Amino acid sequence: MKILVPVKRVIDYNVKPRVKADGTGVDLANVKMSMNPFDEIAVEEAIRIKEAGKAEEIIAISVGPAKATETLRTALAMGADRAILVLSETDVEPLAVAKILKAVAEGEGAGLVILGKQAIDDDSNQTGQMLAALMGRPQGTFANEVSVDGDSVTVKREVDGGLETVKLTLPAIVTTDLRLNEPRYASLPNIMKAKKKQLDEKTPGDYGVDITPRLKTLKVVEPPVRSAGIKVADVDALVAKIKELGIV
Repeated sequence: MKILVPVKRVIDYNVKPRVKADGTGVDLANVKMSMNPFDEIAVEEAIRIKEAGKAEEIIAISVGPAKATETLRTALAMGADRAILVLSETDVEPLAVAKILKAVAEGEGAGLVILGKQAIDDDSNQTGQMLAALMGRPQGTFANEVSVDGDSVTVKREVDGGLETVKLTLPAIVTTDLRLNEPRYASLPNIMKAKKKQLDEKTPGDYGVDITPRLKTLKVVEPPVRSAGIKVADVDALVAKIKELGIV
């Protein structure tokens, strides 16, 4: 079985994003970029499935600018076998990404697609679900535990009320949550080996996908600054203040 793992280049999660002065977007100049944390978890899970003898090849894929090559090299250093970069210097919306992934998954014959539940830059949480709908495949979202057994995969998923377990018939789509695993660090020897692994460059046009934006960002603003709290002398004063503010 082949596993396809989409990864995205985003602002490092330790960096506080800055909004451009004109409000047109987030400032990416001289900002540290890295692999989306949820995608790191997806790569790790794919590697574990392969190490368990349940998969024969892991293909990492990214849709983005030329610099996304660095992100793919990280995935290769972690343990992916080869990579595909679909070049686009402009932002690609989730639906277009899902269409590209569908074409790649079908072309490669991937039995399992594992991807992060969302990217930390746009927080869309849409690509996995859209991909499953486009391909007509079963999906296990927000995976907390993944177990491949023969022609099926069992996914324990996080829901509002706790955990839900679903069994999917392969081929299938799985999106990863934070508590699925702890991604490994790429060792120096593996980083060196990753430079020699196959990395193909494609374009959306190669897959017949139109990436023209369907959405327009009108304005990006910083979240409001949290206002200072109010100190009260006792419970009676607290109740009075709550009534004054009209909270109850």
